[in-house]
Amino acid sequence: MKAILSTLLAALALVPAAQAERPVLIELFASQNCKVCPQAYKTLRAVEKAHEGEVFILTWAVDYWDYLGEPDPLAIPAATERQAAYADRFGLRGPYTPQSVYDGAKECPATKEETINANIDDRRKVADTLDIEVSAGDGKRFAVDGALPAPADIHLVSYVPEEDAFNGMVNPVVSTRKLGVWTGGPVTFSYTCERACAVIVQERGFGQVLAARPLQARPD
Repeated sequence: MKAILSTLLAALALVPAAQAERPVLIELFASQNCKVCPQAYKTLRAVEKAHEGEVFILTWAVDYWDYLGEPDPLAIPAATERQAAYADRFGLRGPYTPQSVYDGAKECPATKEETINANIDDRRKVADTLDIEVSAGDGKRFAVDGALPAPADIHLVSYVPEEDAFNGMVNPVVSTRKLGVWTGGPVTFSYTCERACAVIVQERGFGQVLAARPLQARPD
């Protein structure tokens, strides 16, 4: 296992510096039936450009606005469940769109660019204190290493990449599943990725995101 981990982490050194840094995970909760959401997509695309390599954006389409129009084809129950858990943790009256969440620790409307940038800056300072490494994987396995204060969940997320984007959403998630629980130290996880996938290392109970990054798709 140590040999595999060393190989995977060595491959990480070949990734351009801007990609190798630990990006802030921005999660957008949206719906095609949300009238304000297109503005949020534009705002986050501008933020992504301004913070190139410093942020990684995933959009979760929720289903609770489907009664306002056609059902959102990208809506998945996991998105609604995830946002509800965040709403409880943040002490909100309830979920809303477009909501943006930063490393599972900060939140704000996804149209408030000034607050968005402040949240990114805050989370980048926190990221500098975390000693966790996640490899980009080889299409079959990826490695994680580091010290944890408490066990964390390892989530595999599949999403629609930018070149195939529609409805204006930024990296909309199409599926997610938990690969296991990580208690720290060097570990490898097997995964299958057809097109675009990412790993999220997150404190249990939808807590703070400790690391998140895109993974290599399955080699042809």
